[in-house]
Amino acid sequence: MNSTIRIMTQKDKSAVLEMMRVFYTSPAVFTNGSEEIFLSDIENCINDNPYLEGYVIENLKEIQGYAMIAKSFSTEFGKPCFWIEDIYIKDEYRGAGLGKMLMDFILKKYTDCIFRLEVEEENERAVKLYEKCGFTVLPYMEMKK
Repeated sequence: MNSTIRIMTQKDKSAVLEMMRVFYTSPAVFTNGSEEIFLSDIENCINDNPYLEGYVIENLKEIQGYAMIAKSFSTEFGKPCFWIEDIYIKDEYRGAGLGKMLMDFILKKYTDCIFRLEVEEENERAVKLYEKCGFTVLPYMEMKK
């Protein structure tokens, strides 16, 4: 398939925005987000925000998916923590190993850190991918305000 992964840039804005609209209205995500949030997320990815990175995966024809990683520190584990906030592959490219390619890229880019993510239990395909990449379920509830 000859896909490559690279840092998200300004020229990717419209393609990523469209993918976010699809992703955040799917059963894979608990909240729907908003246009304002999507645009803010993309801007923070492409404007060198030290806490958020964005990546696209593409072939010679088009962008096939994207990922966003939020950076923090985990006092629970005593090391940097990278939250895989979004990982999305367009429908027509699913099942071709691109999700695994994105995960492997992210996991190899950062060493000696903790990776965390959220996934809807019903999203069995994603759960299997994350388990294949070594993720396990944390036995506690996350809260927000």
